[in-house]
Parts: sequence; C-alpha cells; structure tokens
Amino acid sequence: MRFSPSSLMARVALAVALPVAALSFAASSAAYAQQMPPGAKQPGDFPRAKLSIGMYAIDAAVAANDADREQGLMYRTKLEPNEGMLFVFNENAVHCFWMKNTLIPLSIAFMRADGTVTDIDEMQAETTNNHCPTNNGVYALEMSKGWFAAKGIKPGMKIQGLPQPQ
Repeated sequence: MRFSPSSLMARVALAVALPVAALSFAASSAAYAQQMPPGAKQPGDFPRAKLSIGMYAIDAAVAANDADREQGLMYRTKLEPNEGMLFVFNENAVHCFWMKNTLIPLSIAFMRADGTVTDIDEMQAETTNNHCPTNNGVYALEMSKGWFAAKGIKPGMKIQGLPQPQ
C-alpha cells in the first residue's frame, strides 16, 4: 500500500492525538474521583425536597444529619439552574457555614422555622471564612451564586415546602 506524504502525516498525527486525548480524559476523570473521598455521599444519594418561593420551584437535596450537613455541596462541580441544598438543624440557633472543599461559588439563605428568610450571603468557592446569619434559625438553603438576587428574593420572604426538623 502506498501513502502520499500528506496522508502519512495525517495518519501519524491522528495516531499520536488519540492516545493523548484518551490520557487527558482519563486524568481529568481520575482527578475528579480523587476529589470525592471514600465514603462521601454521591449527589443523588441525598433525600430531596421540592421547595418554592414566589413563582420559583427549587429541587433541594436535604442534609438533615451531622454527616450530611458536614459534606453539604463539597466536591460538586455544578448545580442545575434551580437545584440547591437545604440544611435542616434540630436547634434554633446561629448556624455558620464555610466553603472548604466546595468547588463552586454559592449563595446561602438562612431561615427561621416558619420558612422566613432572615439573611442572604454570597460565598466564594474553596474559602474557610465563616458565613453566619444575624438571626437564629433552623434552615439554610445553598443555591448557585447570585440565584437569590437574580430572582428578587430578599429577607422577609418565605420558602414553602420545608421538611420539619427532627
């Protein structure tokens, strides 16, 4: 079989490019897998709640125990447009949050037991500074950064569909 020089170069380039691309994909997959520690819950393993505020529906993963609240949205690389995580606490108190191992920037709304939003804060990815509400509460809802502002949601508004604390 005879190849023209340009055809031969194209085949060599393809032969080199395919394994390099495969290695690159494998490395990025491995890097993601290394970020998720053994025993961490996968996003689909959290219970879900359908929440609403005004005309907006929210699909929220629920973190209602210590282990789930500790993991939260750590290691996630994205959220769907109206997806978030609802933190449910058993005591009415000031519950502070940080963003260690959280790879995406988030907005957080803190709420009283009746669902009234008391505080909203913006949080940068992979930081360890505390984000604390100015009021006691039993819920916190994390959404993609800017979600609450983009929807016009402010303190004083109520989120509906919240599960009862245990």
